[in-house]
Amino acid sequence: MTALVRPEEPLWGDGPDEQVAGVLRLLPPVDLATLDAGASLLTRVDRKYVVPVETLRRLVVSLSDEWRVLEIDGRRQFGYASTYFDTTDLLTYRAHLQRRRRRYKVRVRRYVDSDDCMLEVKSKGFRGLTVKKRTPHPVTRQAHLDSDDLAFVTTALRDRAEPPPDTLHPVVVTDNRRATLASLHSRARLTIDSRLSCGWEDAGITLRAEYVVLESKVQGNASEADRILRTLGERPVDISKYCVGVAAIRPDLPNNPWRRTLRRYFESLAS
Repeated sequence: MTALVRPEEPLWGDGPDEQVAGVLRLLPPVDLATLDAGASLLTRVDRKYVVPVETLRRLVVSLSDEWRVLEIDGRRQFGYASTYFDTTDLLTYRAHLQRRRRRYKVRVRRYVDSDDCMLEVKSKGFRGLTVKKRTPHPVTRQAHLDSDDLAFVTTALRDRAEPPPDTLHPVVVTDNRRATLASLHSRARLTIDSRLSCGWEDAGITLRAEYVVLESKVQGNASEADRILRTLGERPVDISKYCVGVAAIRPDLPNNPWRRTLRRYFESLAS
């Protein structure tokens, strides 16, 4: 694999963004149109990992030559800001807490660098497949869903889950930087999230600086990235940005599935 590092550029920096950027320079780029044509993956199997940046480097140097990193206008890391919605009694949080098979999340995601905005519905269904449906959403209404938006949510969940019984309210906001790797031949992706924070207003948590969240997305069996991570001693972690955000701002609620993840990988925003 050929590293794309200019001689005058240091590979490693002091901060997490600089360290992740150094890893990303080890891969050749791919543009968005090619990536979407080769590995759109709106229906897939997801596996999440929380790993040190050094483990990310070891993973990337072990990948085959077919892997690329998304690059747009010279940038390889992009800002994401998401608002998650739930019912007054936190129906979707409770569904995840109870491991209901037909569970889902509703969010409005803003792609900070382009200022595009999408309303997205992610649902779990048959054989653990994740299905994502989305539609453009006004950036001026990131924290609001109107009747048309609720109708889209209901349609997106048809035959997959019961739609929410009442109006959806904003509950948690997440912010992170994301990079996307893709193996266009095997239709697999790996996203890399750094500087992740989850919460509401001044309450919440942030991912410890030495870690990144990886999400492997593949159609079918485990991807090459999953297999390499296993050889590096990493196993999938039970983590949901929305659920850890709720657990952080509502300590009165049960949080058993994410308690170990919260203690090990996150710290309070007030720290």
